[in-house]
Amino acid sequence: MPKITPFLWFNDNAEEAMKFYTSIFKNSKIGIVTRYDEAGSKAAGRPKGSAMTASFQLEGQEFVALNGGPIFKFTEAISFVVNCEDQKEVDYYWEKLTEDGEESQCGWLKDKFGLSWQIVPTILSKLLSDPDPQKSKRAMEAMLQMKKIDIEKLKQAAEKK
Repeated sequence: MPKITPFLWFNDNAEEAMKFYTSIFKNSKIGIVTRYDEAGSKAAGRPKGSAMTASFQLEGQEFVALNGGPIFKFTEAISFVVNCEDQKEVDYYWEKLTEDGEESQCGWLKDKFGLSWQIVPTILSKLLSDPDPQKSKRAMEAMLQMKKIDIEKLKQAAEKK
């Protein structure tokens, strides 16, 4: 068991979220789903037999999801970064995670559960930290105009004279 595991609070759809995420990430697996028994369901106001927690892995990272009720909501203060090697990966994760969710700026999105993700090509940090400050400035300016990151447009912006 890892020392640190992200613990995600959902209202009542933790099991659905787990299945959604594990369907997107190829290197993933579903773990243990614990269910509310009679005593727990009364205490939590949840139906007996409904999922209480759901554990899963995405790309080797352990997660636990809890059906904790509507008390807490996700905010952009916490997000998960998906590092992508190429535009095909960026497009894939963007399409899957924005399904019934919402796009934001600079590679950020919220999925249908309200969880924030950053879909980031690995070349982005290289372009933004280019030793030529004009190149990095142009790449930054281009990125700030984007929702989903477009690698070719970033490269073209950085190389403009």
